[in-house]
Amino acid sequence: DYLEMCKPKVVLLMLLCTLVGMFLATSGMVPWNILIFGNLGVALVAGSAAALNHLVDASIDAKMARTKNRPLAQGRVSNSQGAIFVGVTGIAGIAILAILINPLTAWLNLASWLGYGVVYTMYLKRATPQNIVIGGLFGAAPPLFGWTAVTGTVDGGGLLLVLIIFAWTPPHFWALAIDRMEEYKGVDIPMLPVTHGEQYTK
Repeated sequence: DYLEMCKPKVVLLMLLCTLVGMFLATSGMVPWNILIFGNLGVALVAGSAAALNHLVDASIDAKMARTKNRPLAQGRVSNSQGAIFVGVTGIAGIAILAILINPLTAWLNLASWLGYGVVYTMYLKRATPQNIVIGGLFGAAPPLFGWTAVTGTVDGGGLLLVLIIFAWTPPHFWALAIDRMEEYKGVDIPMLPVTHGEQYTK
């Protein structure tokens, strides 16, 4: 249940993007300690943010076929247990990055955690159908994490990688929303932009 709360498939995709950022940031081999601890730290912070998403959206998840069997939606994990798990994994990930990688990478991961877990999940999803456009920036950051883990700086190459992922995010997500449109109707969260005068909601 706790592994499921971390959205492991999504986190693995993020780590692939982080690895790309690491290897593009240097002409040589990425140091082993950065490969191991950098990806471990990013994975823990990302898992924490995903678990926070489960925690905040438990009541909404319970109403949808795609998400109704999630641990918090089903009550297999309590809210207090979920909150502790979010805190432990998030703090551990930030600490690993700050101590064993560099403070910049740790701060960027903290900003992404706040962006996805708090700004996107708690506010944007409930405020605007453009939530995935604005919130997509937080999910596009992993290549930059890999880049800064190696270089310790924010450079044009790392930012370009972020823009590539950012451009991919809305069409990917909206395709899923359109495919699941009947499920999303009736759940009071703006999901898609207005189309032909009709407001579809999640």
